[in-house]
Amino acid sequence: MLKVGLVSLGCAKNLVDSEIILGMFDDSGYALVNNPDEADIIVVNTCGFIAASKEESIDTIFEMAKYKKKLIVTGCLVQRYYEQLKESLPEADLLVKLEDYPKLHQLIEELNKDGEKITPFNPLRRVISTESYSAYLRISEGCDNRCSFCAIPLIRGPFRSRPYEEVIKEAKILADKGVKELVIISQDTTHYGSDLKESHNIVSLLKSLLEIKEFVSLRLLYLYPDEVTDELIALIRDNPRIAPYFDLPIQHASNRILKRMGRRSSKEKIIALINEIRKEIPHAIMRSTYIVGFPGESEEDFNELVAFTEKVQFNHLGVFTYSKEEDTPSYDFEEQIDEDIKKKRYEIIMETQKKISYRNNRGLVGRVMDGLVTGYDLQSKTYRIRSYFNAPDGIDGNITLTSEKKLNNGDVVKIRILAPFVYDLYAELIEDN
Repeated sequence: MLKVGLVSLGCAKNLVDSEIILGMFDDSGYALVNNPDEADIIVVNTCGFIAASKEESIDTIFEMAKYKKKLIVTGCLVQRYYEQLKESLPEADLLVKLEDYPKLHQLIEELNKDGEKITPFNPLRRVISTESYSAYLRISEGCDNRCSFCAIPLIRGPFRSRPYEEVIKEAKILADKGVKELVIISQDTTHYGSDLKESHNIVSLLKSLLEIKEFVSLRLLYLYPDEVTDELIALIRDNPRIAPYFDLPIQHASNRILKRMGRRSSKEKIIALINEIRKEIPHAIMRSTYIVGFPGESEEDFNELVAFTEKVQFNHLGVFTYSKEEDTPSYDFEEQIDEDIKKKRYEIIMETQKKISYRNNRGLVGRVMDGLVTGYDLQSKTYRIRSYFNAPDGIDGNITLTSEKKLNNGDVVKIRILAPFVYDLYAELIEDN
């Protein structure tokens, strides 16, 4: 029996592709292994979004090539730089672009003529690599937004919703596998259904997913601010099984910079949306991402972003320095910002957010909430918990729980927050609830 190992890089959307690739081998009688030294075939599913992720992908390919196994390289880096990689990466036995995934099984069979036949790439046949009780559900592919800094449309193509029936079918498969927490992802989640002939959108999809009672939690990631409707807010407000968690990647707060970025919203509209969400759902968690050092970002623009940060008080905030990506409109923009200035602005925003995060966490003391047990630390004898407060991607901090009662991963428990830290929380178990 041939053995296959896979390294998945980049975002959760790419992880779903990795899980489908693993499903191809798993359905075909191959053994899946974690140790590359044991593998006969190694797959590296790459990211090609920004400079740091491209560098990580190249480093990983070279690292895996040292094992002298058959090496298959897939993913966004290959899609974006296929011709260059063909010339510069002889270490790879097979380079596969995203658009060639439908024939991936044939390409592998040609590479590995003595192996078993390979099952075709099929989103309904995945090997879930996350915890058994939690899984991602990707509902669309690509993006139509064409932000001036972003290479995603160049790599993943235009926005395409998955058929509604297929999404529901996959959700039921995941529920049958024991998944309790469903994390709904897309490059533009709130845009779902806009290209379908049927009258489906993110609200109707959520209503159908709520009918699958095995799911104790539904979470939405990546919501464009201008697409968050009153109907969506009301649905989240009225259904406790949908995490009141709003991931709004606004990128900036200066209207001048937002316009240069090609973003559709404005600072005033973003503030109005946040106020509306907090009015309807006072306990809602707000997360966002910024880009600092975008071409032409003046001190005035940056100071406006700092003031906005202090005003809106996000619970979670990720900050990136601008990455100059070829073939994107902003690559050729004048007034590129010096790297030292980018780094300094990053540090200022993060220091600002650190204080906000601690204040917000202090306000959670005494709050009672449900959570999923995600692990146990033998040294401290404490459990890790994920609540509606934090997504499973690991960037929202952690909740630590002490409990005399033995708990198992995937258990749903009720907890009370006892103490705050800058990004993390400490809690106790509330029993008999």
